[in-house]
Amino acid sequence: MSNLNFLLFGVYPYIALAICLIGSWARFDLSQYSWKAGSSQMLSNTRMRLASNLFHIGILFILCGHFVGLLMPEALYHHFISSADKQLLAMVSGGFFGILCLIGLSMLLRRRLTDARVRASSSRSDVMILLVLLAQLVLGLLTIVASTGHMDGAVMVLLGTWAQSLVTLQPVVAAEAIASVSLIYKLHVFLGVTLFVLFPFTRLVHIVSAPVWYLGRRYQIVRQKGVRPAVARVQRPRTYEAPARENTKPSVAPGYAATDSKSPV
Repeated sequence: MSNLNFLLFGVYPYIALAICLIGSWARFDLSQYSWKAGSSQMLSNTRMRLASNLFHIGILFILCGHFVGLLMPEALYHHFISSADKQLLAMVSGGFFGILCLIGLSMLLRRRLTDARVRASSSRSDVMILLVLLAQLVLGLLTIVASTGHMDGAVMVLLGTWAQSLVTLQPVVAAEAIASVSLIYKLHVFLGVTLFVLFPFTRLVHIVSAPVWYLGRRYQIVRQKGVRPAVARVQRPRTYEAPARENTKPSVAPGYAATDSKSPV
């Protein structure tokens, strides 16, 4: 086992996880208003619903499949399925939902790059993360093609050993388990770990967002429009007072002399 293999697949995953956790905490604490997906559906709704549904259905199944497939010990699933059958199941289901996700992601990327209004409201990180996800998805589909050359499930077992060894804090065992797999699997794993590094700095943070604060918020009083409230409004003090007018002598009509009441008769 080379030092580079140990660094990339034994040490780098812990560094990526630390960046993900610390970066997410810092962003949520310092910039909560940026913790969002930044939906652009109001700007352009053309094929948005179809593309978003295809992408999210596909990516959610893929994430659940990776989580269960990599972290379930071999001794546990051997009671009801063999390694070869598990690999075949992963290839068929992962290929189906991977294609769905690829179609949806391609539509979303095309919309973000070609629609003028959506493109103007997009940041560089929005486009970058879509391209990274596209590259990761293509690599994942290519691993299915590579898996057709060995249907015994041995590579699946090695990848599972790598993930389980990382969880149990055995980086040397993890690096040794993945050292013998082909390059396409290593590229897929490395880019997948890199997504943890990009997670706190992109719109991916909305994956772990949930309206938990909404459950503990205070009650809001909502009044119907046009209905006078039960409590009378407090009269506001006047902010402007007109100046009092001064008493002036009446004007004298032309042709008449003004008389002074104090002058002698």
